[in-house]
Amino acid sequence: MSRRSPSSSPPRDVKRPRLAPLTPDDYRNGLMLAPMVRSGALPTRLFALKHGAKLVWGPEMVDKAILHAERIVDPVSGTISYNGKQERAMFTCHPIEKPYLIFQVGSANPELAVQAARVVLNDVSGVELNCGCPKPFSTHAGMGAALLTNPDLLCSILSALRRELPPHISVSAKIRLLPTQEDTFALVERIVETGINCLTIHCRTRNMRPRERALIHRLKEIVDFVRGLGRDVAVIENGDCVGLEDARRIRAITGADSVMIASAAEANPSVFSPTPLTNLEDDLILPYLRLCKYLDNHWASTKFCISQFKGRKSANKALREAVVKAKGYSDLDALVKPWTGSNVFSVIRAAIDARAMSPPVLIPADDFLTPPPPSVLPLAELTTTTTITPSGWRGNPDPTVIYDAPLLPANEHRMTIPAGVSKQDPGTPTPIPLSGPVPTALPVI
Repeated sequence: MSRRSPSSSPPRDVKRPRLAPLTPDDYRNGLMLAPMVRSGALPTRLFALKHGAKLVWGPEMVDKAILHAERIVDPVSGTISYNGKQERAMFTCHPIEKPYLIFQVGSANPELAVQAARVVLNDVSGVELNCGCPKPFSTHAGMGAALLTNPDLLCSILSALRRELPPHISVSAKIRLLPTQEDTFALVERIVETGINCLTIHCRTRNMRPRERALIHRLKEIVDFVRGLGRDVAVIENGDCVGLEDARRIRAITGADSVMIASAAEANPSVFSPTPLTNLEDDLILPYLRLCKYLDNHWASTKFCISQFKGRKSANKALREAVVKAKGYSDLDALVKPWTGSNVFSVIRAAIDARAMSPPVLIPADDFLTPPPPSVLPLAELTTTTTITPSGWRGNPDPTVIYDAPLLPANEHRMTIPAGVSKQDPGTPTPIPLSGPVPTALPVI
């Protein structure tokens, strides 16, 4: 696909949004777009902002990669691209999202992290250290979730970022739960003392995968612990949120300041709205394609993001099928013309500008009236067939803390031996049915 000629001169006049520095309060009482590799592209972030995301995170960028990137400004749209080898953009952003954009860096070196952050300082409002990605491409170099077992390095990177970056650039961190609450408390306390504005906690441990239910019940104690430290640090919950109403439920259970959405937003960037789009083919994919072409988003990125969109089945299947077969924007002319991406961009810009008067917020947790899930209901409302966890079981459902149990796969390259072959059942704790009088309270793990 041909790319527009870059320009070193300033782009056409783009309405400049507010540039007030982010504070901990800006991370509170909102629904956030999570950092997502490939899926967190510029067009997706803009649609998320249009539909109510309070802040948006860019995809993780490895420190060494961004250090060698060339910053290019598109003369037509104003899109800013950080180009790597073969002049392909590794990170793109736009001035209209700057007040709401957090740049996430993957690093295992304080000096490199600071250098990488300085490269993008003019185009973002905050920098976040990724301390939670469990994928091998991140952990093999000591980055991501590997930092959870190296708190000295983790905190030294955060301290360096806060010390070396200008005060108007917010610094934050994103972690996962550790196997035990005590270990998590110890790590969180050290992180909070580095001077960050926000801590996002993905409510899964390093060994857990997206198909496993997030352990949101553990976050309430952590939120209370952070507030007890007396530091002005916002806490964001991440894990299993599917939309605005679900975010309110999660916030009521956890007490978190805000909630972050990943997978559900990847499937539909309008989930931040009280009325998300349902006819994705006509109301999302069509304008998304037009916007992507206007922003000169690389076709491979556009095609991947659209492939992740999932919604109600539509009779208009021709567009999706055409996208799958297309090798570039021009292959879709018959279905998408006119390419009115500038109009789509204008509508998004107007929606973002209007946020200054009425920013998107979540209803405070105290106002959430929907009953909590059964796991936290009073015992009187439960039947006598309820099960409880044995008192001798310690920790959460993480293989590393189920003592005396067979070792489960620590990563995707280690396969579990089927019980039919090993002749042994997995050593997971078995709930015990209650018998006799119902106790006055259920233990919560």
